[in-house]
Amino acid sequence: MIPDSLFWLLTLATDMHRFFVSAIPDADTIVLSDPGQLHHLRDVLRLKVGDEVTVCDAIGEECGCLITSLGPEEAELSVKIRHSPQPRRVSVTVACAIPKKNKMDEIVDKLTQLGVDRIIPLQTARSIVKLDEQGEQARLERWQRLARAAAQQSQRSMVLVIARIAGIGEVLSQSTEFDLKLILSLTGDRKSLPEVLAGSNAANIIVLIGPEGDFAPEEVEMAQVAGFIPVSLGSRVLRVETAAIAVASYISLARGL
Repeated sequence: MIPDSLFWLLTLATDMHRFFVSAIPDADTIVLSDPGQLHHLRDVLRLKVGDEVTVCDAIGEECGCLITSLGPEEAELSVKIRHSPQPRRVSVTVACAIPKKNKMDEIVDKLTQLGVDRIIPLQTARSIVKLDEQGEQARLERWQRLARAAAQQSQRSMVLVIARIAGIGEVLSQSTEFDLKLILSLTGDRKSLPEVLAGSNAANIIVLIGPEGDFAPEEVEMAQVAGFIPVSLGSRVLRVETAAIAVASYISLARGL
């Protein structure tokens, strides 16, 4: 017979259904009350009392849990085993100009799957999409829901963070925490992404991705003054969503996100 502790450790490593809370309590019971997650648990997955789930929090802690009660407004989960997060070798932030239509949805979904830690929706001089306060809040809430769904699907322990929409000047002024700063550019003196990554052991990376019309020359100059390295993804002009996925894919493979 497998000991209970080993059973639950093995269970955490399997394709269990994942749910997210802001912080896992020290208590032996977790109450899941978020309407969206409760709907997913009860009505979409049709889980029942006695079923096993994994609960993760904002710092990547995981718990193997058993559903002990399931009501219309909350589910109670009994914690069976806890697993502390492993230190990440590299953290990646992508500050990306907001593309037209709903293409940012694809960026959020794919970058979550690829292990990116944070997305900053970016307003630039040549950005086409402009949002008022109400539109911004609606988009942010939608993107966070998509990030959570993608984290569940890809078995991530942490949900990608969607920062509030920011201008490029604000992002540059707050970039001192990063030890490798990159800006994609279509013109000028640039290095290739593989070349830059091969020469760096950075643990905290930020990449700026402009709109399809590229960053304005003065924005690239501002970024260089702030320590950003202009990089190229090759000779082709990529759409915003393609560039974001290409950058995240390469960093994920090269650095093992």
